[in-house]
Amino acid sequence: MKINTKVIHGYPMTDKYTGSSSIPIYQSSTYSQTNIEEKYKYIYSRFSNPSRDSLSDAICAIENAQYAEMFSSGMAAISAILLNFSQGDHIVACKSIYGGSFQLMTEFLPRYGISVSFVDATDPLNYANAINEHTKAFYIETPSNPTLQITDLKSVISIAKKNNLITICDNTFMTPLLSDVLSLGIDFSINSATKFINGHSDVILGTVATNNERYAEMLHKSAVAIGSIAAPFDSWLTMRGLKSMAMRVERSSENAQKLAEHLEKHSKVKHVFYPGLTSHPNHQIHMSQSKNGGMVVSFDLDNYDNVKTFLDAVRIPLVAVSLGGIESIISYPRIMSHACLSEEERLVQGVTEGLLRFSVGCEDIDDIIVDIDNALAQIK
Repeated sequence: MKINTKVIHGYPMTDKYTGSSSIPIYQSSTYSQTNIEEKYKYIYSRFSNPSRDSLSDAICAIENAQYAEMFSSGMAAISAILLNFSQGDHIVACKSIYGGSFQLMTEFLPRYGISVSFVDATDPLNYANAINEHTKAFYIETPSNPTLQITDLKSVISIAKKNNLITICDNTFMTPLLSDVLSLGIDFSINSATKFINGHSDVILGTVATNNERYAEMLHKSAVAIGSIAAPFDSWLTMRGLKSMAMRVERSSENAQKLAEHLEKHSKVKHVFYPGLTSHPNHQIHMSQSKNGGMVVSFDLDNYDNVKTFLDAVRIPLVAVSLGGIESIISYPRIMSHACLSEEERLVQGVTEGLLRFSVGCEDIDDIIVDIDNALAQIK
């Protein structure tokens, strides 16, 4: 089954009770048990809910996974994994990383005696060199947020397997449609479904997929015990958005490639970050593990004044937090996605005062380019 068919028909898409073409929103907290001696699948919606279970089936289909757990946000999904490590455990993570993940790893995990070493993930040997006797896992984000650095997944996974380590990958920027990380050998595939999976900027939801039964049981137990489960309505919205995902991802990634190539030639742009460009230092590695360069382009306008002038002049994209909508969204990481980091930490990660992150939508690319050129022309 090819991907455009799979995102629509690769899982049960109709309600088995009524034949409805859309799985209903089972907006129920509890369920009638007519015979207390029987075992029922649904008893309380924190434990399980038909709408959430249907979304889990859909995520398994697009992830090529046996198991998937739905969470109330991408950060809830990340937390459910990382908070299952124990006092004394050590994790190696990429240093260029989403601000919320960095905050969890630096402010919260240490309270529980879990330590994290951050490495330059563009060289797999840095992961290997950071291993110590307490290391339990590698945490990977590729392309990284927001500077789009690339990790050689096959090499890092190989190092992890040789050392009996768990591999965790935040695959939000590429999605399972462009990078099948579980098939490469990743143990946990994380997606903020808020972004490209849902694709309409109207839901907060996170997913974790795995092919390991023991890990799946741990994830479900965590979701139930901590209570970080996805709501029925959010699950339904995500399933609705998922049906158009393949088309959106295809259009957005085509637009992103064209925009990156255009920006790379523009005199007002200091630097463009996009792994689909042949000038990207890890272009070949990225293309060996992904179908294309993805939907996100970051670029540097050198200083804050240029950023402010540009954002005041741009008309088509939303200027907002988040990404992955059908509409284009420009973010300013310094005070948005990475605001929780210190200025020193931001600079270490390459989050300069001139950096913008552009989640390219499904508009006509010619209109986007004209709008961007008009805004760049306002910069002195």
